[in-house]
Amino acid sequence: MRAAKAMRDTVNAEQGHIKRCLIVDDSRVIRKVTRKIAISLGYQVMEAENGEEALARCQAVMPDLVLTDWQMPVMSGIEFVTQLRAIPTNKRPTVVFCTSKGAVADIQEGIVAGADDYVIKPFDEPTLRAKLEKIGVG
Repeated sequence: MRAAKAMRDTVNAEQGHIKRCLIVDDSRVIRKVTRKIAISLGYQVMEAENGEEALARCQAVMPDLVLTDWQMPVMSGIEFVTQLRAIPTNKRPTVVFCTSKGAVADIQEGIVAGADDYVIKPFDEPTLRAKLEKIGVG
């Protein structure tokens, strides 16, 4: 797994690709903690406070990774992910829900909406890092 990541990082560096992560959460504290983790994994980080703002950021520059909350004002994470997946793009971002909604039905709904994986809050750095590494974006 580490060899594959090193190879991918080398290819990305050779092609001049900047890894971009969009963090979508209405909590400034969660965005700050998540930003630190994403930066440590080599991502350039963008932030949004709700799904509507996140969609606008994705339409401007499609990120490689999206870490999104579910329960937010203006537009929920489910609505955001559903609309994100409807945007025509040849660069499909990896989407991970980071939310306190941890029931099996919630996880299934998130995956059906288009998320690639799920992390239940509260999470710590090792948990999020391990999840991202497991799905190949860490």
